[in-house]
Amino acid sequence: MAAKETWRCAHDKAVIEKEKAMTSQNVTRHDDLEEVIDPVIKRRIIIVCAAAAVGGLLFGFDTAVINGAVDSIAGTATGFGLNSFMSGISVSCALLGCVLGAWFAGRLADRHGRIRSMLFASILFIASSLGSALAPEIWSFIVFRFIGGLGVGLASVLGPAYIAEVSPTKMRGFLTSFQQFGVGIGMLASTITNSMFAKGSGGADSPFWFGLATWRWMLLIMIVPSVVMFVVSLMLPESPRYLVMKNRDEEAAATLKRINGVVNPEAKIAQIRATVGGESGARLRDLRGGFLGLKKVVWIGILVALFQQFCGINIILYYDSSIWRSMGFSEQMALDISMYRTLAAWIPMIASMILLDRIGRKKLLAAGSIAMTAFLLIATVGFYHASVQDGNFVLPGIWAPIAIFGMYAFFLSFNFSWGAGMWVVIGEIFPNNIRAIGVAVATAFNWIGNFVVSTTFPPLRDTIGVGNVYLAYTVFALLSYLFVKKVLPETNGVALEDMPAE
Repeated sequence: MAAKETWRCAHDKAVIEKEKAMTSQNVTRHDDLEEVIDPVIKRRIIIVCAAAAVGGLLFGFDTAVINGAVDSIAGTATGFGLNSFMSGISVSCALLGCVLGAWFAGRLADRHGRIRSMLFASILFIASSLGSALAPEIWSFIVFRFIGGLGVGLASVLGPAYIAEVSPTKMRGFLTSFQQFGVGIGMLASTITNSMFAKGSGGADSPFWFGLATWRWMLLIMIVPSVVMFVVSLMLPESPRYLVMKNRDEEAAATLKRINGVVNPEAKIAQIRATVGGESGARLRDLRGGFLGLKKVVWIGILVALFQQFCGINIILYYDSSIWRSMGFSEQMALDISMYRTLAAWIPMIASMILLDRIGRKKLLAAGSIAMTAFLLIATVGFYHASVQDGNFVLPGIWAPIAIFGMYAFFLSFNFSWGAGMWVVIGEIFPNNIRAIGVAVATAFNWIGNFVVSTTFPPLRDTIGVGNVYLAYTVFALLSYLFVKKVLPETNGVALEDMPAE
């Protein structure tokens, strides 16, 4: 309890001191560390962070593209003839790669730089797109989907960490949420291309260009944004905090002045140097602490990442087309509904980007948790009336629209809050000396949670029923509210160099 109070007091003190510096007429500002965000600087940093979020675009595209192809991959017409277990593995194998990629991303980023690591991730995406689209049998398909997962894992760590490190403090929440914005663009792009390809060919199993099945083109098209990510990464400036860690102070000073608008970059470099680690970067052992073997901040990062997944969000992302089809909708109608769902998500997503720096992370996440709990409960009530008839999922009468309303209202609530909020929090909550490795570990647990939820949904659905599965997600959404209110510190307005080390 004492450790928790120390943590929260340190954050509160930093926020209060910052507010005083901005509002009090009697307090002298430290001009050597001041960030002057004029319109030119603002446009420049927005462009840089938007470009860095291309990795998020690939993240979203790769994780959502399987939605329109999963039934055909498992089927016997043009797919691999998979049972329910192997069908789940064909979806979740990429998630295992995500875990591994995220786990090693911090070490890779500290050793070789954020930009070189992004280039490597884009190469993995290119290889995965080609390999999974042309795979002759299920095991080679799984290998290339795993490779794509490695790229997603890297991108999911590098994006938030890089954007947080190059962003001015006043704009950090808005800019770091570009990662989720990129994820949304990727998901939208994948649902649009899936729908267009299916319409153009007559279905995911139908032959398309050069005689390849349409579902293979759904996977192959990912090569386009993968190449874009490679080219864009070549043009990005390296993180100034990484440059300071590598004793490349002149480059760091130029970046801080040009991108962040720092008045006296030399003074800012001195402040950064006092908080970054050595040239070799942090190691896993640097995360050790006195709270159950780890620093408290590490546990907070891990729990934020797990709560985002245990509410069941990716069941909608991976399986909603299958759910619609099992309820009697055509394949094309199911794909169109997924596209409309992704389009609708833009409204709450943009709202969250605007509010993150205005009301803070805690209030936004807490409000999202309450809304998610309520709508998941509605979906749960609806799904308790579901049954399976002749292998098809059936919701009688009014219970179908009730369940669907709850499911999609929950999805929009997630995009308003935890969708972007989680990435913002883990991108900024760690102190400089362990940021890359801390974000990597938290993100790895996020992918572990993703893997557990997505892999267990089909067998749990078939054994305990969809209603009980959604009830479990509802409980976790409620727990996430208690976690935010009682444990999560507010990081809004706190400079990265002022983040407490414990």
